[in-house]
Amino acid sequence: MCTWFPSAFRALAALSVLSVVDGYSYHIQKECRYSSQDLKDTEFLERRIFNKQEWLRYNSTLNEYIGYTDIGVKNADRFNKDEAELAGVHSNLDAYCKNNAEKYFKAILWNKVEPTVKVKTVKASSERHTTKLQCSAYDFYPEGIKLKWLRNGEEVTRDVTSTEELYDGDWYHQIHSYLEFTPQSGETIECQVDHSSFSQPKTYKWDPSLPEGERNKVIIGASGLVLGLVFSIAGLVYYKKKSTGRILVPSS
Repeated sequence: MCTWFPSAFRALAALSVLSVVDGYSYHIQKECRYSSQDLKDTEFLERRIFNKQEWLRYNSTLNEYIGYTDIGVKNADRFNKDEAELAGVHSNLDAYCKNNAEKYFKAILWNKVEPTVKVKTVKASSERHTTKLQCSAYDFYPEGIKLKWLRNGEEVTRDVTSTEELYDGDWYHQIHSYLEFTPQSGETIECQVDHSSFSQPKTYKWDPSLPEGERNKVIIGASGLVLGLVFSIAGLVYYKKKSTGRILVPSS
């Protein structure tokens, strides 16, 4: 089981064993807690719960048992005097927690996925400018990305707005940045994206030749023209084949 918090990374891995006999339940839960990838602050907990009440807990940071009921206090005192018992349960810190956490990081958290980036024209919302651009980065992992607008190679900071990094719910993230401006002839507008999956920041150029909607109309129109031409040629070939071999008899 893992729990994630946006402001700081914390993970909790738990292994539980539950026994129910004659209406009584006895639950042993082993937990690994860590908040950094170097695993220096890893903590192992073993909690013993009877009928939903925790009565005894082992804490690797303290390297001792803690009792929460009368019988729990008695057993904690007994276990804490047993060096072999403490050494055995403390070994779970490295053998169970850190060992599995490293595998977890290698399998999932240390992987990186490059974002899919699109730069397009959207409807302007300001009366001061005629054009509004949207730079979107989709499906990247991990979080932590920077989007920057460049105008003729220089960073633009005015009339720029951005969303926060949005979590998609499937490990991936997305973010959107907007630039409102009035285009000038011969200039270049680019969106620069910096992410840990890149060896260096990448730039994506805006193509002002056609607005997004007009470009789609041209593509659809051209596709229709080609399709119509194909059908016309096919019809002509069919007519020629049917006409071959016929003898024309003049009418009287």
